[in-house]
Amino acid sequence: MSQKFRVLAAGLLPVILFAVIEDYFGTLWGLVVGMVFGVGEILWEYWVERTVSAITWGGNGMLLLLGGVSLVTDSGIWFKLQPAILEAVFTGVLWGSWLSNKPFLFLMMQKQGGFSGDFEQKLKPGALDVLRDGFSVMTLRMGFFFAIHAVLAVWAALFWSTSAWATLKGVGLTLSLLAYMVVESLVLRFKLKAIP
Repeated sequence: MSQKFRVLAAGLLPVILFAVIEDYFGTLWGLVVGMVFGVGEILWEYWVERTVSAITWGGNGMLLLLGGVSLVTDSGIWFKLQPAILEAVFTGVLWGSWLSNKPFLFLMMQKQGGFSGDFEQKLKPGALDVLRDGFSVMTLRMGFFFAIHAVLAVWAALFWSTSAWATLKGVGLTLSLLAYMVVESLVLRFKLKAIP
């Protein structure tokens, strides 16, 4: 399973099931089903890949923790806050990496082998610096994207219906993130083409 897919899908099925089950059977059953499927995602990934990614552990671990708090308090709000908390943590990671001059997106590109020896040799002179600067600024801007989305997710958890909240968590985040990344990629591509 690709890293990008894990980021988008982490904890998504439990959230969708929570929304559907809560609508028909109440908060208690929605929480139980959501938490069971959170454990199921962890077990499935381990069975298929013989390892569980940090993203899956983090997303579903928090889902289980907040689901447990929701069960004890008899309120689904804690479960609904899981996406906002994850997005706030990701905002912190992005901004922290940018402030420490180790932009997260550039480091991830390096880790994935995006700047292998063959790739660097094919680049125009100065292109690697443009990429490094581009990924640095992209890391900062993506932090703002997730910060805004985290605030919206808190608002949705507190004031929206469960189905509207689940739509934001599933389709809303996924589509807005994909659209945002397309725009960022086009900007970076334009900067690379502008190199003399």
